[in-house]
Amino acid sequence: MKMVNLAIFASGAGSNAKKILEYFSNNTGIEVVKIITNNPDAYVLEIAKQFNIESIIISKSVLKSEDFIKMLNDHKIDLIVLAGFLLKIPKELIEGFRGDIINIHPALLPKYGGKGMYGMHVHQAVKDANEIETGITIHYVNENYDEGKVILQEHVNIQNNDTIEMIANKVHQLEYQYFAPTIEKICKLIQNN
Repeated sequence: MKMVNLAIFASGAGSNAKKILEYFSNNTGIEVVKIITNNPDAYVLEIAKQFNIESIIISKSVLKSEDFIKMLNDHKIDLIVLAGFLLKIPKELIEGFRGDIINIHPALLPKYGGKGMYGMHVHQAVKDANEIETGITIHYVNENYDEGKVILQEHVNIQNNDTIEMIANKVHQLEYQYFAPTIEKICKLIQNN
């Protein structure tokens, strides 16, 4: 069976990255081999140390460089997982990994997607619109923010008295429940090709 190597890109606390690392910690066919961040203060760097995963801090210009894409290929990265990564993925990286970059978005796309729509900004917009439900969208990444083909959507109800923190917590629970198993399904498709 082909070993599938993952690179997780994250910009912040890394709670999804941690859940993914825990999920695959004893998997003999799927391994997280790199944590990439654009934020030298991101807590995800501490998580990488805890799991003994090599981490790399990059700039926006490095993200689209040939050297960076070559480094990912040299480490035989099969799938790039965006887990709270806030930089737009440049076309150079998308072309180098077409169909092999996925993202998780904390809303039901196409609603509440696009530039600037991340984290609490999304939950505030959902609350302001008096939505009765929200959720997560796991999708492939293309050249436009949050417009790639949807892989999975999961929904959660919103109560009138839910604060944005309560909405965020409900969405986090969906992320923790569904992101890693969805990554595993995609890895199995890669292994069978």
